[in-house]
Amino acid sequence: MSELTFDTLLEDGNYQGSERARQENKLLLDELERKKKARSLAVPTDDNKVKARLREIGEPITLFGERAADRRDRLIYVLSQITAARGEEGMQVEEETTSEESEEEVEEFYTPGTLELLETRRRIAEFSLPRAQNRVAQQRADSRMPLGRIIDIRKKIFAEVKNFANLGSQIGDDRPISQVRFSPNNKILATGSWSGNVKLWNVPSCTPIRTLRGHSDRVGGVAWHPQATRSLSEDAVNLVSGAGDLNLHFWSLNSETPLATLSGHQDRVCRVAFHPSGDYVASASFDTTWRLWDVATAKELLLQEGHSKEVYSVEFQDDGALAASGGLDAIGRVWDLRTGRTAMVLDGHVQAIFAISFSPNGYQIATGSGDDTIRIWDMRSLKALYTIPAHLSNVADVRFFRADEIPPFQVAPTTPNDIVMDGVDGLPDATPTPTKTISAEEEWKYRSGLYLASAGYDGFVKIWSADDWQLLRTLPTDGGKVMSVDLSSDAKLLASGTYNRNFQMFAPEELPI
Repeated sequence: MSELTFDTLLEDGNYQGSERARQENKLLLDELERKKKARSLAVPTDDNKVKARLREIGEPITLFGERAADRRDRLIYVLSQITAARGEEGMQVEEETTSEESEEEVEEFYTPGTLELLETRRRIAEFSLPRAQNRVAQQRADSRMPLGRIIDIRKKIFAEVKNFANLGSQIGDDRPISQVRFSPNNKILATGSWSGNVKLWNVPSCTPIRTLRGHSDRVGGVAWHPQATRSLSEDAVNLVSGAGDLNLHFWSLNSETPLATLSGHQDRVCRVAFHPSGDYVASASFDTTWRLWDVATAKELLLQEGHSKEVYSVEFQDDGALAASGGLDAIGRVWDLRTGRTAMVLDGHVQAIFAISFSPNGYQIATGSGDDTIRIWDMRSLKALYTIPAHLSNVADVRFFRADEIPPFQVAPTTPNDIVMDGVDGLPDATPTPTKTISAEEEWKYRSGLYLASAGYDGFVKIWSADDWQLLRTLPTDGGKVMSVDLSSDAKLLASGTYNRNFQMFAPEELPI
């Protein structure tokens, strides 16, 4: 009898143990289901609406030190808890509500714009359409190029790229170098620092020219006017910078004080970009917006929302018709500046987007992210073409090579058919065979957009081919984190800015500077 009782107790213990494990598994599955449904909840992005919703459900509208993005995440969590507590009936009610809200979210809405913005959109359309027409005509001409000639051009260009080596390093400031950018004539390098200074350096000697003082907090972005150091007067606006003091500054090349200060952002300003026309400037900010400014009047033309978290990067397409923005919400958006609509959503990264670069071909975009990858997007198919496992830590910057419109060499006159000897010189049986050669000008036109460079927090700069997306060259730096990279438009130099306060110069070996 005692043996039977012991067996019974043992079986009951096993049953209780398995039942406990089953309950624990159920709790885990319920939590996963709650998180899954939380992601599908339609929650407003407007901070005032988020506060109003929190007030409705009896929650504090804000907590100490809580930002707008954190407040929205808290609302999602609370709503998911409430939904889970209601059970199946509550889930059905909530799903009906969220479906109605999602319909409202999807519906397009417009805000009144100024007459200045309307005129700006017209000017951008007039500027971009001829450029797009010329680009498409050039691409059609390139498409007729024989495959053998394309392969020869690629081999020659990639052989030069693979020869990039460290030319030198220079201490740039007292704090990390956040961004480096070459001037259009490739003779000046601008560096932005967390100290708030923008410095100009001679290239390639890396000797200082001038320090531009005006920001009181870390500089997040620096950009050159498209015609700076060329046809533009040194007294005009040649440079723009944005910083953590919420301001943008316009700079000339003759003064250490700003020509104008642009105020309006409610939080730190990160990347800035000049429109290809040189008439407008875009700025990305931690206030979850990016803005468009008029260079002539230094006034704000457009305040663009659309991200649920901080906007870190912004860039213009070469035609001037589109702008792209990337945020800490891991989402990128392509905007049509002529209409104000979203042309494409870049949804695929799982971490923040820190860098965006348009390809010179006009329809591809590269984005660098905190998930250590570079994604290549195609606007024709509205999807990601390729994912490059680029770095071991954050991809901080991405830049396509853009060939200068004026070749940095004298194009020698060439005959269409050069003579190549099949035999040995001087032998009577040597017969000439005409072959088509590649002209330097033809090679230079095809070079633009053929490769791109990336900077990572793993301490490396990498160069990638822009057709099969393969690694061409890895360049080590003397900094733990590479925060920025840029390629000169004459294909002779590459610059990188690092966290340990210096910047490096790289050049192909045996290439005259």
